[in-house]
Amino acid sequence: MEQKLINIGFSNSVITERIVGVVTPNSAPMKRLKDEARKDKRLIDATNGRKTRSIIIMDNNHIFLSAIQAETISGRIELIAKNEKPPDYSGYA
Repeated sequence: MEQKLINIGFSNSVITERIVGVVTPNSAPMKRLKDEARKDKRLIDATNGRKTRSIIIMDNNHIFLSAIQAETISGRIELIAKNEKPPDYSGYA
């Protein structure tokens, strides 16, 4: 099975099939999730110092932080699920 990668900003990618959820970081439960992942060394910050706009939850309990909006990442996942190639935004955030 071919593994498909999705760009989560700043030339960082994750395997699409391993994503469990993409959520916004604004609620208290998501802030707790992020803090617990950091404490347990399961947090991967891919924001390059920018504001966190989405939290990506993986099937192995790792948490990725991204500077890209959750809606944008979800749209990219949908394009990949439909076997369409998302636009190349590798030069952008």
